Amino acid sequence: MASSIELHGEDSVVLRVTHSNLKTFNADVRFSLQLTVEGVKDKLWKKCGTSVNSMHLELYEDARNDKIADLSDNSKPLGFYSPLNGFRLHVVDLDPTSISSGGWLEDTSLVEKYEISDEAYNKRQDTFRKYKEKITSHVHATEEAKISDTSMEELCANIKVGSRCEVEHGAKRGVVKFVGRAESLGHGFWVGVQYDEPLGKHDGMVKGVRYFQCPPNHGGIVRPDKVKVGDYPERDPFEEDEI
Repeated sequence: MASSIELHGEDSVVLRVTHSNLKTFNADVRFSLQLTVEGVKDKLWKKCGTSVNSMHLELYEDARNDKIADLSDNSKPLGFYSPLNGFRLHVVDLDPTSISSGGWLEDTSLVEKYEISDEAYNKRQDTFRKYKEKITSHVHATEEAKISDTSMEELCANIKVGSRCEVEHGAKRGVVKFVGRAESLGHGFWVGVQYDEPLGKHDGMVKGVRYFQCPPNHGGIVRPDKVKVGDYPERDPFEEDEI
């Protein structure tokens, strides 16, 4: 903890200031020799946290670590004690309950840390963990979408317009009328089918977009993995299952 304070006056001196509780406090400070000891204390408490009434000052010749004087008279000017540049002014904190005692202003390990349980943390929506989960799920979803899109495109390659087909579920038969993307319905590939019977939901127009033409209630649009093309002739509605 190093800093510099300038106290103006006709004559001044630079002293190295240390503190009894703050081991890292080591500041070169310029003081006016006209400033009273009480004035010196008033300037120092703002830097070290020791109140004026709890502060005792000691003056040392730093080279030999000899104590020159105790600055015990608050009314005397600093110059009364004949300090020289390079001397050390040591602050002794007499208050056992001072905020500077026990290392609280220097040792962050003494500060109580805020802790939150995993359960409470997981309930919060504004955490890095939630952000990471969102990004990860988005990446996975994108990768799955790419795989699904590629797979669907491969299936569509074997489905031709005009082919007879059978559609899951219900084994509904009909004719393929459309193969391709239908963005209004969702991402990826779709197959439009004209059913042999009125088992559909439309006439080939969905959400204002016409994909193919067929009689009302004969049209359906499904994913390609639901469609099987091949020899699926139109069923005879009068055919009996048993003889």
